[in-house]
Amino acid sequence: DVQLQASGGGLVQPGGSLRLSCAASGFTFGSYDMSWVRRAPGKGPESVSAINSGGGRTYYADSVKGRFTISRDNAKNTLYLQMNSLKPEDTAMYYCATNVLEKDYWGQGTQVTVSS
Repeated sequence: DVQLQASGGGLVQPGGSLRLSCAASGFTFGSYDMSWVRRAPGKGPESVSAINSGGGRTYYADSVKGRFTISRDNAKNTLYLQMNSLKPEDTAMYYCATNVLEKDYWGQGTQVTVSS
């Protein structure tokens, strides 16, 4: 079964940084695109960033371009999101996600709170 375990969230001041990790198991990690999706109360889901299976192509939402960097280590079955220059509006639950055999999978998420 697909398992996606996100970690690294927490409380941070505006302008600070956090590095999120997602440990993947239950599928061939290196064969699938991965993404980070966030949900803030009352906002609906937002696709923050995505990376192709080999790591050579990335996508960023306009709201995070220039501040966030997505990466992956296929040998470690791990996805990362480096978040710099954090803003209060980045406060959300962050989920790593993938699509395997036409089914979407989200992890349990990790909470990021940027205080102001």
